[in-house]
Amino acid sequence: MKLVTGNDLESGDVVWWTGDGWSRHVADAVDAGHAGESIAATEEAARRVNSPYVIDATATADGPRPAHIKDRIRAAGPTVRPDLGVRPADANRGEWVI
Repeated sequence: MKLVTGNDLESGDVVWWTGDGWSRHVADAVDAGHAGESIAATEEAARRVNSPYVIDATATADGPRPAHIKDRIRAAGPTVRPDLGVRPADANRGEWVI
């Protein structure tokens, strides 16, 4: 599974490609497959996202899980202030586990 991630130009928030836009929640991300690099280039050129790149991930019951710890941390938010971390958009979903 391949995900596209980057940073929102206005807020600086970490964002994930959803297939038709960007979300702050990794659970909303979709598999970009072989189109990942093309999506990243198109979205950066359109100035919708800053420094997008493609990452490996695995599918889980709670949504995609980035393969690398760096991207799992980016998905969850700051490690020094858990209260500032990204919470699931759906309150019924479990908390993201790094």
